[in-house]
Amino acid sequence: MSWEVERLDKAKELIEMYPQKRSALGPLLYLAQDKDGYISNDSIVEISSLIGITEVQVQSVASFYSMYKQEPTGQYLLSVCKSISCEISKSSDVINKVKEFTNLSNNETDDEGLFTYESVECIGACGGAPAIQVNYETVEGLTPEKAVDLCKWLKDVKPEIVVADELQQKFGGTKSFDWAVEDNTGSSSPVPSFQSYDTSKGSK
Repeated sequence: MSWEVERLDKAKELIEMYPQKRSALGPLLYLAQDKDGYISNDSIVEISSLIGITEVQVQSVASFYSMYKQEPTGQYLLSVCKSISCEISKSSDVINKVKEFTNLSNNETDDEGLFTYESVECIGACGGAPAIQVNYETVEGLTPEKAVDLCKWLKDVKPEIVVADELQQKFGGTKSFDWAVEDNTGSSSPVPSFQSYDTSKGSK
């Protein structure tokens, strides 16, 4: 087995939440990505065994959705929105600054394994455009200058956990709307922060 006991226990707990084992495929793929930073072949074999479908079926889902990564991903996945609302707000300037700082093109990872860069379609922050996500933690109202500051901070501080509220306070501007509830949990890997999947981590 390639998964540690704790991850297997969480996988079995997730499977029990669904009427059919195969319905847990999505959450299990996030567990796999949280482990390795991408969907490894070993994890595909593990998931196939856990829910009783073929490895090809697991791979077909993992390769269809862009949030499941097929190659090793950096510690910080930088996803800059390029959709119309962000583009009108000059997200291209943010994109250019992030690419310039990281020296990366779309879907590339640096040699140190620190950053992976991608330009993405709408991330649901149109009212706070332009927007970026770091490991799916959203920052709204980002200027090109603040985008560089964000990248420098990640490179210098290397926070173990990135939290949207903290990122917004440090680097963001106008938000789509006021966030009603303070959230001090975030992500420690290139996986969305889900409490029920154990991919959500509390900040220090």
